[in-house]
Amino acid sequence: MLMAAADPTARLEALVRNHQRGVWRYLRWLGAGAAEADDLTQETFLEVWRRPFEQYDDRATAAYLRQVARNRFLMWIRARGRKAEVNLDAADEVFGEFARDDGGDARIGALADCLRRVQGKTRQAVDLFYADGHSRAETARLMGMNEEGVKTLLRRVKDSLRECVEQKLNRT
Repeated sequence: MLMAAADPTARLEALVRNHQRGVWRYLRWLGAGAAEADDLTQETFLEVWRRPFEQYDDRATAAYLRQVARNRFLMWIRARGRKAEVNLDAADEVFGEFARDDGGDARIGALADCLRRVQGKTRQAVDLFYADGHSRAETARLMGMNEEGVKTLLRRVKDSLRECVEQKLNRT
């Protein structure tokens, strides 16, 4: 069905409702900051509004929207005289596996559940490094550890979380 067909506003609203989160996550995956991802997500849907497309199924639509978002992202970084910091083709492939059919909701939900189980010193390291954005050296100093110890602790928790997420996803 053509997106510009009857009641285009309702079609656009449905498209945004169903795919906005996935487009935003994809832009963050490519390296856009949160504010930039917000802006680029809006620009992606405005582009689709201006140039209607054939909407087949959710997977094909999501792939099309990621392509539009990728082009908007490339235009954005080029306008600032920058280059992409990631291999975009590889990022597309990996994101496709991450997002699967739900834009990554299942993985993010599983990760949140697994993170609730992380306690003590390990939780403190995760919060300082990932949530608060401290460097490994700053995290080590704040925790009274050496930098190698923090590196090892974070590697172990990442491995543990990866296993936990995969187990949760395999159960469903």
